[in-house]
Amino acid sequence: MHSTLFIQSPPALGNQYGDDPFLRAYLQRRLPAGMLAQIEPSLSELGELAGGELYRLQLQDRLNEPTLTQWDAWGNRIDRIEVSPLWRRAAEIAATQGLIAIPYERRHGRYSRIHQFAAVYLFHPSSDVYTCPLAMTDGAARTLTVSGNQALIDRAVIRLTSRDPAQAWTSGQWMTESTGGSDVGASLTQAVRDESGQWRLYGKKWFTSAITSQMALTLARPEGNGPGGSGLAMFFVETHNDDGALNGIRVERLKDKLGTRKVPTAELTLDGARAELVGDTRHGTRNIEPMLTVTRAWNSVTSVSFMRRALALARAYARQRRAFGAKLDELPLHVDTLAGLEAETRGAFLLAFELVELMGRQEAGEIDDTQKALLRVITPIAKLLTAKQAVSVVSECIEAFGGAGYVEDTGLPLLLRDTQVLPIWEGTTNVLALDTLLRGELGVGLPALRQRLQLAMTAHDRTPNMDGRLAKAGQQALAAVEHVFDWLSHNDDPRRLQAHARRVAMTLGRALELALLVEFGDVAAACRFAAAPVDLLVDINSEDSARLIE
Repeated sequence: MHSTLFIQSPPALGNQYGDDPFLRAYLQRRLPAGMLAQIEPSLSELGELAGGELYRLQLQDRLNEPTLTQWDAWGNRIDRIEVSPLWRRAAEIAATQGLIAIPYERRHGRYSRIHQFAAVYLFHPSSDVYTCPLAMTDGAARTLTVSGNQALIDRAVIRLTSRDPAQAWTSGQWMTESTGGSDVGASLTQAVRDESGQWRLYGKKWFTSAITSQMALTLARPEGNGPGGSGLAMFFVETHNDDGALNGIRVERLKDKLGTRKVPTAELTLDGARAELVGDTRHGTRNIEPMLTVTRAWNSVTSVSFMRRALALARAYARQRRAFGAKLDELPLHVDTLAGLEAETRGAFLLAFELVELMGRQEAGEIDDTQKALLRVITPIAKLLTAKQAVSVVSECIEAFGGAGYVEDTGLPLLLRDTQVLPIWEGTTNVLALDTLLRGELGVGLPALRQRLQLAMTAHDRTPNMDGRLAKAGQQALAAVEHVFDWLSHNDDPRRLQAHARRVAMTLGRALELALLVEFGDVAAACRFAAAPVDLLVDINSEDSARLIE
């Protein structure tokens, strides 16, 4: 008797631009036709790389991780880090495709950011999070550009934005110390002038991503300054001296992390590192704000990109996997599950790119006061909400593979581990919720957000609305925002506000996502999104909460 051996085919990816009708529809609506015709070939090329060469290399490169060699054979401290083959290839592609250059070349004015982030969206999930140094590079380029420090602009920005892989720099962002992650005001790193007037940095940076970069922006406390964020200053540091030796930097170890294992995240000691002051000697936390806007936009777009990749794989698998006598994409419950994830992904996409559009307007000088207020309030909201959605959606997609999703050599568990960094990096969910509530200038930000929702509501009249379902979904979004307005007007106790900050921020974000789906005229996605909870602002008794964690 002969047994029949069945081997399941793995999910396959095609051109990730050609296979993403929602991305193409968004670009067709937002970009001038002539511009889209110019950039579409490069986006298609990136889509082919992402679904082809890079994805294959990612699977082959799965077990490679960065390595740190601290000493050479003769006892010299060298702290040399080698990155994975995929990272080396990703660096070439990122530079030649202009993933940092595009918004600084500004060939398409305020649309340049949309062009850039459409490319990032395609590139990210096949890059093993090479987008981490890219995000910080973009943030550094933006921060230096608006700093007014012409010497540093001439020295660094031209390299950070270069399309030549041999000349292109990336930048680190060294903020985190063991005294506090999000609480950067607790930094203990000292800045001291030497006899020649050169700034020297001394201290320990507990968590520094992409240590292989040629430079970094970091915070330190100049001698004599007081405590807190106001006593910090921002500094520019080149990682190596002219002779190739590290610039007063010791790499103590590489971090052993849950995910983003291809990113060389290091624990550093700064022992007299030469540095240049970027702004003034105080208010360094204020000076890094341009960087945070940029990196939080990267976090939002890469969140959506991971969601799209996980869904692309899950849908490809569903088209070929048979169970209970049918393919998975013919089983109503499986279809229903993937449909809910698709609606979440589309809502998150539109929120992330709303932030991108506003950034482009600001940088092109085509932004009014209302849009400025909207940009300020949705920057933390977009980052916190899309990151949480990404973890949830990717987790569900992994489950859609059954046991195969739990097996490392399928490459699927990597997606979930790498996605988990997104709610943590650039401010945790709670920190960003407080940023929304306490520093988001809600007095002007909330009216701006409500005005944006109302504008979105008018769009459904231009779309076949299937018996008013879009209008009903739009009213649900507006009602959620009105609930937040009413709740805030009746609650001014600081402790109560803080306890509810996450629910406030997420309600505002989900309401805006729903409104943007209505504006887009996506009936199926808007109605499915509306069927999930949108208004999350429920009253929680703080005394009960305290008892539960005693």
